[in-house]
Amino acid sequence: MNVKISGHHLDVTPALRKRVLARLKKILRHFRQVLDITVRLIVERRHTKKHRQKAKISLHVQGKGHGRGKILSTESAANDLYAAIDNSAETLDRQVRRHKGKLQNNKQINRATRADAASLQDEPFH
Repeated sequence: MNVKISGHHLDVTPALRKRVLARLKKILRHFRQVLDITVRLIVERRHTKKHRQKAKISLHVQGKGHGRGKILSTESAANDLYAAIDNSAETLDRQVRRHKGKLQNNKQINRATRADAASLQDEPFH
């Protein structure tokens, strides 16, 4: 898994990197099939904006089959960069749990469909 953390109009300090990795670790507890993670921390230069600091996080997760996958992404803005990171991570955590639930639900539906098809093949036709 590749993790890329970059900053726009700021240097990514070890404290920011540590915070991002800690939040991502919590997300990865729920879903381990993550291929790539991209984190972009932004400080906007315009002083007229209320929320100047943003965190954008994108996860490329493994899907069904070879070469398939899905990108889950979120963006959050706040007055504090740490708050923006936390908000983005919480939103992404919900998305990951929803994605995992969909995969598990589809797996159960596929198993039930195969079991129904197998039972139909065992029964003789009259």
